[in-house]
Amino acid sequence: MLQRVLTLFAFVLLFPVVGFAQENKISGRIVDQKTKEPIPFASIGLKEEQSGALTNEYGFFQMAMPDKAQDSLVVLALGYFRKAVLVKKGANLQDLIIEVPKRVIELADVKVIGGKVKDLSLGSKGNTPGEGMIQGLPGQQYAFFVKNEKSKKLGNVRSVSFYIGENGFPREPFRVRLYKADGNYNSPNTDILTDNVVVSAPKGGEWYTIDLNSYNIPAPEEGFFVAMEWIVSGDKFYTTNFMETYTPYGQIMRPTFEFKESRTWTYSIGKGWSLITLANNGMRYNAMIKAEVDMIKD
Repeated sequence: MLQRVLTLFAFVLLFPVVGFAQENKISGRIVDQKTKEPIPFASIGLKEEQSGALTNEYGFFQMAMPDKAQDSLVVLALGYFRKAVLVKKGANLQDLIIEVPKRVIELADVKVIGGKVKDLSLGSKGNTPGEGMIQGLPGQQYAFFVKNEKSKKLGNVRSVSFYIGENGFPREPFRVRLYKADGNYNSPNTDILTDNVVVSAPKGGEWYTIDLNSYNIPAPEEGFFVAMEWIVSGDKFYTTNFMETYTPYGQIMRPTFEFKESRTWTYSIGKGWSLITLANNGMRYNAMIKAEVDMIKD
């Protein structure tokens, strides 16, 4: 039997910590270049050290100073261009205001397509999760590829669903992310959901479904990645000890062993995406995620 998999990464978000020396931190706020409004849940990473932090819903962040003489502080925010800022050890890097330009998304022309539209389920089919837990820290993501296995003609994404674990803090918020499989080795890369969709499940131990009809997201023909992203809720860090060696943070997903191929990638700030290849009796360990899409029949 596969042992319980714990996937805590060496990532620490330091947000107001008593006694943290002023000269040993970088702090500030990420804002929209034009409106000056705060950008929530943006990732800030040091390129050389492969470490980072995540802004809270008010755009604030705080992290340790780089060990090297200088490094690049890279800002990645949903719906915005990438921004890099040179930081030097010993400089005053407190209360920074980093302005990020918004990315203009050109909407495709709406086409009226003949034929009947039906509902098609992609991804996990079961209602019983496998043994284990999937958890993360702020800024970490788990993305599962919902594959169009029968090459159906797809329309828009209707909804996505996550099987939420009964442990940890099931009602804590997380952000929904959708990606094309157009990165290196078909990893998640281009966002197809460019709005911040932050949700909170009513409880754990069951499927939690998020309605995405209003966002009019065309589903890529081969399928797409659906991801859970762990975020920061204010200055609260939700953890609990229910085992001697295990402390979960916030939301927890459950795995599935329905597939013979690895379809789940994990992302951490500063390190990027990596494929999970764990297996049990020939079946791969994947995040228990599914999606409902429009299927167009001629």
